Parts: sequence; structure tokens; C-alpha cells
Amino acid sequence: MLDSLIVDIHLEQSEDVRGKIGKEPFEKQYQLGSLLGSGGFGSVFAGQRISDGLQVAIKQISSDRVQQWARLPDEPNRVPMEIALLLRLGGGPSSAKTHSGVIQMLDWFELPGRGFLIIFERPQPCQDLFDFITERGSLEENIAQRFLRQIVQALQFCDSRGIVHRDIKDENVLVDTRTGNVKIIDFGSGALYKDSDYSDFEGTRVYSPPEWILHQNYHAVPLTVWSLGVLLFDMVCGDIPFESDRDIVQAKPSFTKRISKECQSLILWCLAYRPEDRPSLEEILLHPWMETCDDIGDVSVEKNITQSL
Repeated sequence: MLDSLIVDIHLEQSEDVRGKIGKEPFEKQYQLGSLLGSGGFGSVFAGQRISDGLQVAIKQISSDRVQQWARLPDEPNRVPMEIALLLRLGGGPSSAKTHSGVIQMLDWFELPGRGFLIIFERPQPCQDLFDFITERGSLEENIAQRFLRQIVQALQFCDSRGIVHRDIKDENVLVDTRTGNVKIIDFGSGALYKDSDYSDFEGTRVYSPPEWILHQNYHAVPLTVWSLGVLLFDMVCGDIPFESDRDIVQAKPSFTKRISKECQSLILWCLAYRPEDRPSLEEILLHPWMETCDDIGDVSVEKNITQSL
């Protein structure tokens, strides 16, 4: 996996990587602010770019917490796989902006002997989808439609760049509460896409599919689609459908809210027990429930979100 990543980054991102050489140190470019959150991935701080006052998020990763490493051209040391994936998605100080539904990495720094700092855009005002649902309860279906559509389109972009996220969940979706636009964040569990099965998983267990629980392997798209089914259930019902391994392998969610038959149909399709019975990302977007989400509906969604604040 690492060898193929080195080749791909070299071909697509070599200018960004070379641009890092000789740049000014972190403390001359950014100011570190208050702690925003922490977990197994590391810690995230508010921050500011000194040159123009841009508000950013700064992710600090200790080297001993990194599960996967990669090598970049013109870089003597290994870097966390997350940095390599974000570069491939279009991040970096001299790159064009990535897909609007994927968080933008602005820069990264190595702290010798300590770890790494990753600098991200920080949309304002924003809130992760977990907190968004916690504060508002179950979402109206048109809002859930808009969020899911954007998430799927962002995942299609990741797929086109040969990347699988592997930890799609409400905490890893950032909501702009002014516009209703969302971004996928945290590629710390991500990997290069491959057609064969994966036997490692660093994502969130209650979002993982039956094949992982039972056999410790899975394929990229069925894993992603299962997670999307859990996420959609979470959005329209206000909580995730499965809490235990037993619940997951039974694959029979119990709907706790009154939702449309079309929405139930899409959830159940994504949560099909057999991986081969689940839809593709393209088929999700073509589902009748998804096709009711158009531009006019988007305007209504933005208004509903703003009024709910």
C-alpha cells in the first residue's frame, strides 16, 4: 500500500511537497488558540494565520498514535498516512482547493521528536453533525436529504482520487450552520482504495458492517455504504440504529420515528446484511427519496436551518 501511495503522490502532488522545503516554521506563520476537542486521533485547536488573520483549525498528532505511515518525494522522514491522503485530495500550501465537501488541508508541519501539526480551514459558523443532531433532535427529511447528497458526492470525489475514508459518522461531518453545507473531516482512518478486501479497521465500531464484526474483513464501497445507512438513520431518527455487535449482525434496525417509506427503503438498502446487496454511491443518489432533493429544496433547507438557530 505504501509503495503505491508514494508513486501516486509523486505524480500528482510533487509541486506541493517540494514547496514545503525551506518554508518558515509553524510559530512564525500561525498562532495556536484554545483546545476545540481531543480523542484517540490527537487534539484539535483553534488557530489563526498571522499573515491575514484567517481562522483555522490545527490538529496535533503524536507520533506514537499514528497507525499508518507513508513516504513523500523529497521528504526524508515518514509522514502520517492522513497527510499523504489529504495531499492527494488537493490539500497543501500551493495547491488548488479540494472538493467543497472535503475539508481543506492548508499546510502541515513536523515537530521533530514530538509529532505533526496539520492546518485546516475552519468554516464559520460551523458545528459537527453529532452536536447538530444532539441540539435539534431528529432532522427533517429534506435537511437529511441535503446533507446526505453532499456527503455522497464528496465520497465520490474521494473515490475518484483512489481514497476510502473508513470512518464516516456524524462526528466526522462538519455543518456550516449558516448555509447548510457540509464537509467530511478526519481522514485519520483513511486508506488507499483497492478492489480486494481490507483486514484492518481503525474506524468506529458501531458504524461498522456485519462482515467486519464476524470475519474481520470488508470491501471499501460496502463498508462506506453501510456507514451511510447508519448515518441516515441517525439523522432522521436522532440516534444510531445499533449499539452492540449483536445488533449489527442482525442488521434489523427498528425505526423510532415516523419517516417516509422512501426514506426507510434507502436506509434498509444501505443496511442490507450481505455486502453485495447494498447499493453503490451512484445508486444512492438515484434512489427515489434522494431525487426529491433539488435546488429549490436546498433554499428551503437553508432557511429552515437558519430559523432553527
